[in-house]
Amino acid sequence: MKSIINYRFAFCLCLFSVFSCEVERLPETSISDQTFWKSETDLIAATNYLYIFLPGFNNEDVWSDDAIGLASNQISDGSRLAPSADGNYSEPYRLIRAANNIIEKAPLTAASVSAATIDRYVADARFFRAWGYFSLVQKYGNVPLILKILEDESPELIEAASSRDKIFDQIYQDLDFASAKLPTMAVLGSANYGKISRTAAQAFKARVALFEGTRSKFHGYGDPNKHLNLAVEASKAVIDGKQHTSYANYFDLFQMAGEGFANKENLIVKAYGASLADRVLTHTYFRSTLENGNKNPTKSLVDSYLMTDGLPITKSPLYKTPVVSTDVFTNRDERLSHSVFKKGDPYIFTKKIFDISPLVFQKTGFCFRKFSNIDDWNNQASFIDRPILRYAEVLLTYAEAKFELTNSITDADLDISINLLRTRAKIAKLNNALVTNNNLSMRDEIRRERRVELAQEGHRYWDIIRWKIAEIELPKPVLGNFFFKAEFGTATTVNLTPDNFILVTAASFRKFNPAKDYLWAIPLNEISLNPNLKQNPGW
Repeated sequence: MKSIINYRFAFCLCLFSVFSCEVERLPETSISDQTFWKSETDLIAATNYLYIFLPGFNNEDVWSDDAIGLASNQISDGSRLAPSADGNYSEPYRLIRAANNIIEKAPLTAASVSAATIDRYVADARFFRAWGYFSLVQKYGNVPLILKILEDESPELIEAASSRDKIFDQIYQDLDFASAKLPTMAVLGSANYGKISRTAAQAFKARVALFEGTRSKFHGYGDPNKHLNLAVEASKAVIDGKQHTSYANYFDLFQMAGEGFANKENLIVKAYGASLADRVLTHTYFRSTLENGNKNPTKSLVDSYLMTDGLPITKSPLYKTPVVSTDVFTNRDERLSHSVFKKGDPYIFTKKIFDISPLVFQKTGFCFRKFSNIDDWNNQASFIDRPILRYAEVLLTYAEAKFELTNSITDADLDISINLLRTRAKIAKLNNALVTNNNLSMRDEIRRERRVELAQEGHRYWDIIRWKIAEIELPKPVLGNFFFKAEFGTATTVNLTPDNFILVTAASFRKFNPAKDYLWAIPLNEISLNPNLKQNPGW
């Protein structure tokens, strides 16, 4: 099955040099139209190209309070300047241009392809157009909304940015079309694993709507309930469709064992190779990012994992001040030991069993374990897929959107969403009695569940942005593990807090300006090309 995926992707990449211009070039020529848009094979090739824009493994978690790298970054230390150019802005527009081209040109195949088949591939393109615009508006807010192929003299080239409302309405229209026309996961089957399905489009709509619903609620603009209701409807549609379930083992979910059509939790994945002998794409995420210290978990993240009684470490009688490093994991949410290395875990080829983090690399004294694989480390090539949207996120979205609509949620709704994840993690269920009896906040507990379930998967920065708490969380000092002197040793100079935790970065080096940093700067070259495009406030 995995080799089928890679054969399809290999075909896409081999075609790139001769075909990408067909998708992207502006303006299109009549010769390319006449020679390309003839058959379903052409539609497959065109839509396969869109999949290269799915994001691979990256270091984005270091933008947040969940992780830090070997050095500071300009987002979390507040030192960014408006860039002259930025791929975060230009790449989504490349994707949008490719999608627009397919939407316009796919009907040219009508002589040999049925209307239903054309709609199926147009649905792929409309999904990816929505993907591109969400990526843009998430970062930059108002941006130009381009829904057709442009020529050199098209007036849209110098149009002002469209409003958030208009962009989100278009995203929803595209995703509704995709949800109606794309095949189900069952129809796609194992041969087409990795392709966007009907439920993937619904789940992505839920993600988009939750983002804008909560962002508008906490930033004080627009109609939050419009988006929150859409988030509830879209996530509930996925739940009620019963095509997806949570995978049994959380650790294996991020290993080769958890890949492929048999895993009903993954809705959108970035697919890699199958083996050293059968590879198109590979990555070295474990060796070059995690083991080398380019993304280390913080104390803030580790502390957010609950005790098995469902209570935070600050309230649970099960919590004891750790004496040795393995005590950090005692009586904790199972996802902690599946996400962060502890003494005794398989590690790397030159140190087969993990004991303690080397502080010269893993500066927090913690090391992420998700996606780790000792054979991949040795081969310097991994084929583990990157899950981009999981059923777990759908469940979390449903619970959060339901709560934010009325500032309350029933135990029944918790049981069909968050508690499925807590059961897998072997911790007590979340319910209103637990919250009331222990003086907890239901909102905080729902957010905590999202943080730990999706840790290291690129969500935390955008969550603290939409909740408008980045100005609170990012300026805090970055702390690491308790300094277990007997285990860490004294060879490495380390700064410590008065209570003996590793101080990685002082608060004075962490800044966030709420007047400007909730939106990113429009690249200066884009403004120079389009005089009607205005810079975001504060930049």
